[in-house]
Amino acid sequence: MRNYLLRRIATSLLTILGIAVVVFFIVRVLPGDAAAVRAGPYANQELIDRIADKYGLNDPLHIQFFDYIGGVAQGDLGISIRTNQGVTEELLDRLPASLELAVYSVLLATAVGVSLGILAAHRQHTWTDRLARVFAVVGSAMALFWLGLLVTFFFAFRWGWFPGPVDRLAVGSEDPRTFTGFYTIDGILSGRLDITLEAFHYLALPVFTLAFVLAAPILKMVRSAMIETLESDFVRTANAIGVPQRQILFVDGFRNALIPVTTTIGIVFGFMLGGNILVEFIFSWPGIGRYAFDAITTRDLEALQGFVVFVGIMYVFLNMAIDIAYAVIDPRIRLGKGLVK
Repeated sequence: MRNYLLRRIATSLLTILGIAVVVFFIVRVLPGDAAAVRAGPYANQELIDRIADKYGLNDPLHIQFFDYIGGVAQGDLGISIRTNQGVTEELLDRLPASLELAVYSVLLATAVGVSLGILAAHRQHTWTDRLARVFAVVGSAMALFWLGLLVTFFFAFRWGWFPGPVDRLAVGSEDPRTFTGFYTIDGILSGRLDITLEAFHYLALPVFTLAFVLAAPILKMVRSAMIETLESDFVRTANAIGVPQRQILFVDGFRNALIPVTTTIGIVFGFMLGGNILVEFIFSWPGIGRYAFDAITTRDLEALQGFVVFVGIMYVFLNMAIDIAYAVIDPRIRLGKGLVK
């Protein structure tokens, strides 16, 4: 197990290096003068030259490359052109907002997807199964930005059941004392239950929007994996000897279907870490997705490439965590040359 972990860590570090290399060269081959972009549309040539010297843009490409890789290794993702602040610090400041949105969305999507998937597999070819499949098709076909606009229009503006897209809390509300960065948890830890309830109120619409779409692939994977498991020989034997249906479904059947389900949930969560840019924009959510959107609209290349590398690093460690979860779920999986013990 230890040797496997060491190999996975080494592979992860090489993958992160590859991400940084690809991002570096993609940015360098983009058309246009990087110094001119940093200087702005109204800069004169003298200012452009000073910026090029300041950021080492006149250095040979290999010098720029090693400086950039050295900075990434030290956690330095550059300086934002738009804010003149460190990209790493800005991303870390916004990460808790994205993680809070991602965690609750994935939890809700998993609860809905797993429940409907098990129910559809257990009652295959019935109206329950058909309704679950219709939900999966609609969820897969629904565009996030369109669903976000719909729920905002009806639930926030038309009926007024939830607040409009302004931030994580109402304008003028005091942020809770920071412990975890999750307002729903920090409100409890700081003794401000009103802040916790308000944070959940503002989370409701973006979480529903994301969970509705994310539940579809989880449902389809759970249904498929459970049908395959329920048709296996050991389940037939369990039925024949009178094992309770509840145990067959939730203990024997679902445990054996967990590997593909874990993979799907991991992919969904990885998508949430960097792929919810439009949802964060629609709901004015101050996360890293909104940060990337602002970087795109203002042509802030330093912030954008920092975002790509940052999300890539999170993806790599998420995949490593999923691989380790495989061994916990099913010890028969071979890690390296031997079995997990």
